[in-house]
Amino acid sequence: MHSISDIKQAVTKGDFLLLAKTISFIENNVAGANTFLAALVPETVPIMGITGPPGAGKSTLINAIISTWVNENKKVAVLSVDPSSPFHQGAILGDRIRMKDWYLHPQVYIRSLAARGHLGGLNSAMLSLTTLMQSAGFDYIVVETVGVGQSEVEIASLADTTVVVLVPEAGDEVQMMKSGLMEIANIFVVNKSDRPNAQIFTNHLKQMIAENTSNQLAPAVVTTIATEREGIAELLKAVDAHQLSIHDGLQQKEMLFNKVVQLIIASKMNGVDIEKVKLNLALESAKPNFNIFKFAQSFY
Repeated sequence: MHSISDIKQAVTKGDFLLLAKTISFIENNVAGANTFLAALVPETVPIMGITGPPGAGKSTLINAIISTWVNENKKVAVLSVDPSSPFHQGAILGDRIRMKDWYLHPQVYIRSLAARGHLGGLNSAMLSLTTLMQSAGFDYIVVETVGVGQSEVEIASLADTTVVVLVPEAGDEVQMMKSGLMEIANIFVVNKSDRPNAQIFTNHLKQMIAENTSNQLAPAVVTTIATEREGIAELLKAVDAHQLSIHDGLQQKEMLFNKVVQLIIASKMNGVDIEKVKLNLALESAKPNFNIFKFAQSFY
């Protein structure tokens, strides 16, 4: 595995080959990956998490955000978590299709990662990968998840600022996902706000936020038309304002604690032979009086 100084030097030149190879090493948990991660000294680089229902325009919004940052001569890393193929566990959607404007740009690195069935909408190695990006010389990091729902709230423990993207037609979805959204969103984006009833939906969303949160914790609501790059400046101002509000605060400490817990859980899971679990489960579950708790405890 290459040194982080070599990777950082290559990233500065717009060469992402070493970075791409290192991500694969980490994802596949190759021998030496943990030692490499333990030696990283990450910079304080903000991580923006973007999630929301399919079709909300998350990738289009990210395209517009990247354009703004590139014009400011910033280096941007985007990690997009895609649904996994049930056959080869790879990402079904690729970065070249979703963000084709930027995949060859020397200031932008985009990587599509397979969720591989991981709950929370994130790849299980994402914490390691975002730390790598914070150490490799990027100015901004964006993490895009496969969607949003009651189980897909893990991004809130990884990203400094979580942006939930909605569209004016998402009224029913918001009602179904209300508690999860209220917990994870730092900023709501009503995208495609040129559509009919957009203002009505935005007002309804603001009312729902007021009813469910205190004024201090209330997430901002920003309207955008990502295809026209309208509202992007306002969104980034809201992101910057949120970043300032959490600096050295309770939320940062809670996030750090959650990340440590994730690492401990992942370490414990590395000691479990998954194939052995599957084999034993097939045998034991066929027996009378099978107890799932007793079975699981045999692997603790």
